[in-house]
Parts: sequence; C-alpha cells; structure tokens
Amino acid sequence: MRLVDARYGALGVIAPGGQGLERFIHVGIDAVTAEQIGQLPTGKGLLGAVIADRAPIRLAHLATDPRSAGFPEGHPPMDAFLGVPVRVGDQVYGNLYLTQGARGPFSADDEELVIALAATAGIAIENARLYDIAKTREIWSVTTADVMAAMLEVSGESVLEVIAERVGALIDVDLVVVAVPHGNDDFRVTTASGPGAASLQGRVFPAAGTLAARALATQRAASAVGEADQAPVDWQPGSGPTVAIPLYSGPEPLGVLTISRRLGAPPFTDADLDMAFAFAAQAGVAIEVVRAREDRRRLDTARDRARIARDLHDHVIQRLFGAGLSLQAVSATVDAEASAAIEAQVDAIDAAIKDIRTVVFALGAGERGRTKRARDRLLDVVSEVSAGLSPTPRIAFSGPLDSLVHPSLADDLVAVLRECLTNTIRHADAHTVEISVGIADGLVTLAVEDDGRGIPDGARLSGLANITERALLRGGACTITSGGARGTRIEWSVPATDGPESGST
Repeated sequence: MRLVDARYGALGVIAPGGQGLERFIHVGIDAVTAEQIGQLPTGKGLLGAVIADRAPIRLAHLATDPRSAGFPEGHPPMDAFLGVPVRVGDQVYGNLYLTQGARGPFSADDEELVIALAATAGIAIENARLYDIAKTREIWSVTTADVMAAMLEVSGESVLEVIAERVGALIDVDLVVVAVPHGNDDFRVTTASGPGAASLQGRVFPAAGTLAARALATQRAASAVGEADQAPVDWQPGSGPTVAIPLYSGPEPLGVLTISRRLGAPPFTDADLDMAFAFAAQAGVAIEVVRAREDRRRLDTARDRARIARDLHDHVIQRLFGAGLSLQAVSATVDAEASAAIEAQVDAIDAAIKDIRTVVFALGAGERGRTKRARDRLLDVVSEVSAGLSPTPRIAFSGPLDSLVHPSLADDLVAVLRECLTNTIRHADAHTVEISVGIADGLVTLAVEDDGRGIPDGARLSGLANITERALLRGGACTITSGGARGTRIEWSVPATDGPESGST
C-alpha cells in the first residue's frame, strides 16, 4: 500500500483445493466499518477472477468490469483495482489486492512493483513455512522420543495412558482422548485429559462416521478442521481442529489417539499429519516392545512358580508324608495315651500336606491372563470374603477341576462359595471354617463346614434356597446340616457335564 499509495489493501489466502479464500486479511478499513460490512469476501467476483486466472488484473474502474460483484451496504467506495497472485514455489498461496490509489488508477510501473513485491513475499512465506515445518518436526520428534522412553518403564496396561499424557504435555493441543474399540460398532473413552476430561472418561459412543473410525479403517492419521468436517459426537462438543491417530500393535488395532484444539485455533498442517503418522508407527513398535517385555516377565514368573511348586511337591510333601508314616509306626509301639497324641500330630501333618498341595495348585496355575480357571476363582473368593474371619478358612482341592469344570459351572461354584462364606461371617460366629472342592466320578462337590452356632430355627434361608435351586437346575443336590459340635455343614454337589440346563443359572 505504501509503495503504490493505495488506501486499501488485502491479502486473500486461498483455501485448500483452490476453491475460494480460506482467510482474508484486510488493511485500511477500521474495525467499526468492517463490523458493519459483515461477512468478509470469500473469493467471488473479481477476487475469484484473480484466483482463477492466476495472473495480475489491473483496472482503472472496478465498477466497469463485468466480473465485479459490487459491494455490500456500508462498504467504503473503491475505484482503481490491482490484484496480483502470491506464489509459494509452484503453488499460488494467495492474492494481493490493492484499491483506491492516491494518484488515480494504478500504472504499469505500479503493477511491476507489486509483482516483484509478491515474488519476494512468496519467498518469505516459503521460508516461514519451512521453518514451521522444521519446528513441527522437532516438537513431534521430542514427543516421540519422550513417549518411547516413558513406555520402557510402564506395564502393558498403562501404555495408552502414558501416550496420552505425554502427547498432551508436549503438543499444542487442548484435549487429548484415547478411545478403544468397544464391541463391533462403538468406541469407549479410556483416557482423557484437558477441559471436560472427567465427563468423557468411560464414555461409549457410536463409531460410524467419526474421525476415530476413519483413522482406524485407513490406518493413517486423519484430520478435521471442526465439527462440520466430521460426524458430530456427543463426547466432544465444540471441537476445533482435530487429528485422530490410529494405534496398532502389529495387525491388532488398540485404539485411537485423538488430539483437538479449541474452536478457532490454527488447523493442523500437513507436516503435523505426516509426523503424527510416523508417531503412530513408532508407538506401535514401542507397544510391541512393552508387550514382549510383559510376556517375558510372565514367563519368568511362571517358571519360578513352577519350580517352587515342584520343590514343594517333590521334597516338602514327601518328607512330611514320610514323617507321618514313621510316626504311625511308632504309635503302634507305645501306650494308648501316647498313641493318641502321636495320631493327633499325624492328623496335623496330613492337614499341612493338604494345605501345601493347595499352594502347589495355586502356584502351578500361574498368571492366566484375563480368564481365570475355577481353582483360581475360588481362591480369590476365599481371599476376598474371609477378611472378617480369623484364621483364614482352609480350602482343599482334589481332582482335575481346572480341566473338567466349564466356565458356567465355575460361575455357580463361585456364587455358592461366596454365599456360604458370607453367611458364616455374618451369622455363625465361627472360629474355624474348612472348605473342600473336588471332582470324582463325574460329580463336582463343594463342602463348607464351620464350628459356629448353627442355623437358628425360623431363620430366613433365602440365600441357601438360591444355592439349592442352582443345584437342582443342574441335576444335583444341596444338603445342609446344622447343629451339634461342628456347627453347620453345607454340601453342594452337581454333575460336571455341561448339560442343557447349565446356561439357565
């Protein structure tokens, strides 16, 4: 404007794809006038002609050109016009518009001067773009290195949380969300940080049409400028520029990392998308490393547990068994009183052997991942429920339970044991509780016996009625013996075969 004595000037930034203007930066019109004019030009009429022709346009009188679309109400008068494209490399970045020359219409010298200025501006813009790309790559590289280093110190369960936390701290974003596939058609938010993160945690939303679904399907980072660029989702209202980054472990989709800026914030660039895709690839490798390390740790733990179980079985149990046999031999050579005392110690050794065998089974079970076997689940119930008992109930196993008890029957065994132990804690006032679970001749039997005060007459038996019904539905039986010196004994027995009625419980 100073070079050619123009009163008004503007720079129109061409939108991606070359259709219209993405931004219109104007100088010379005050804020009040601009507010009265309303919507800024979008690249129609004569401004659109400069975009389409990609060549300078110089006019002595704007109104006389048939391509002129006129001015809205309140727009200041403009007559002489000069429009010049601004090139960045081989691309047209935008157009420089000048109007209302102080000396009248713009001259050919003015046009040449502005063309030279536009070329210089193009070089400056290209350098600024390259600098921005370099800074973007630097930020993403630092983020990638930081995330990879952090992931080497975490367990497999917290990998996605670490990724979200580190990305949110280093990348200029307002909201970071990790969503994982939930069922066939939904996503579930597992991690969120930023404004409103607490309300997003655990949210389930349909996958159809969302940016996350597009990223997971294409296995590439996907971007959106705002809500109009993607299907609306109730968990992310009013989101601005957004990038969804797919996270894979080999061919397995783990989830989508979504980073969003506030409405009106600068959009993510192509460099951001390229680096986001590279970040996703590096994150996938790191996740594989974390998983491999977790597998190695589980394998080492399983080997240690197997070794301990083997030593207990081959050495401790056998020595106790031998000691018991020796004591029984001695018992036959002494008087009745001493023999009774020795037999009592033999019984104690037998009980210790049963306890050690239970430990051996537990150690042999190892870490089974998400699906626990029947024996592990029953031990978990004892540990969970017996907090109110002292000493802890003793549980003994016999037979190949883990091999022959199917999951639905294991569910019933867990429910029955929980009910029995809960009743004992609440009502029996027992000092000792003994549990035995075994399978023999195709029959699974769970027995719970305590030395408490027994079941009083007239007591409500709704819980015991439920476990009796469970047994009947499986073609089994439940017997309850209460009173006497031993308190209460509940024996629940059903066929081990997964019959047609098993699913109904």
